[in-house]
Amino acid sequence: MLTKDERDALVKYRIEKAYGTVVEARDCADDNHWTLAANRLYYAAYYASKALLIQNGIVAKSHEGVIGMIGQKFVVTGVISKEDAKLLARLQNMRKTGDYDDFIEWHQEEVEPLFEKVEDYINKIKSLVELKKN
Repeated sequence: MLTKDERDALVKYRIEKAYGTVVEARDCADDNHWTLAANRLYYAAYYASKALLIQNGIVAKSHEGVIGMIGQKFVVTGVISKEDAKLLARLQNMRKTGDYDDFIEWHQEEVEPLFEKVEDYINKIKSLVELKKN
């Protein structure tokens, strides 16, 4: 069990890591590495999602668990939109297929529109954890 200070530090770290991972995704996109950019966008959203779970004392030990708990605890209750849940699922699928499937490459037209959506998602999560912290 984490102390409040430990939890707050971990949540802050995960949010910062989420924003930093968006920067990594932009660097990949700048070099036309769109499959890698999609991977980094997934991880940015994943890190933010983990921050929200940690802030609320919810444990999830796998990627599927994190997405499942976001759905159960935050989408069902209306705290997070269904559109954001679909974004997470899409990003996870893009990451999996880009990492593990043969002959799959993501392209600019598929990945570029996701940057703003991921940044918006991280900003929403940041607001939620800051609200809960106070």
